[in-house]
Amino acid sequence: MPEKETLERAEQDKREGKSPSTQAGEFVREEIHHIREGKHGAASAKQAVAIGLSKARRAGVDLAPPKKGSVSEKTRKSAARDSSRGHSRKKKAVSAARSRSSEAALKREPHSAASHKALSRQAKSAARTRKKAPQERRERSRSARPPNNSRHESGQAHVWNHFSLEP
Repeated sequence: MPEKETLERAEQDKREGKSPSTQAGEFVREEIHHIREGKHGAASAKQAVAIGLSKARRAGVDLAPPKKGSVSEKTRKSAARDSSRGHSRKKKAVSAARSRSSEAALKREPHSAASHKALSRQAKSAARTRKKAPQERRERSRSARPPNNSRHESGQAHVWNHFSLEP
C-alpha cells in the first residue's frame, strides 16, 4: 500500500494537469526511498521502477500498459490487470500470506539497486531504447541550424595569410 504522502503528491500532480508518467514517478520515488532506507531490496533498478509503476497503476493512475512487443506478454497482462484493479470501485484485499512472501523475497535482494550509479545506468539504457526522432523532425532541426561557414562561396576552405588582414 502506498504511503498517504505519495498518494497526495500524485493527486497534486493530477490536479496540476501533469502527465500520468509524472504522477507515477511519485510511486517510483517512494520505492527507491524504501530500498535506500532498508525496508526491502530489489534485484535491479529496473525492478524497483517496475514495482513503483505497478503501485501507481493499482492506486488509480491512468498509466497505460506497455505497447505490444516492447515487453513480454506476461508483463503487459500484469500491467493491464493492475490498471483495471486501480480503476475498479471494489478494492479487493490482498492475501496476507502472499504479501508476507513477496516482502520476504524482496528483503533477500540487494539494496544496491537504488544506488545513484545503478539508477544512472538504468536511465541511460532506457534512454537508448527509446526511438530516435522521426526523419522529418531531424531534417527540420538540421535546416534550422546555421550553415557551415567554414568554406568560401567558391567551395575552397579559407586560408588566412598571417601577414595581411585579407583572406
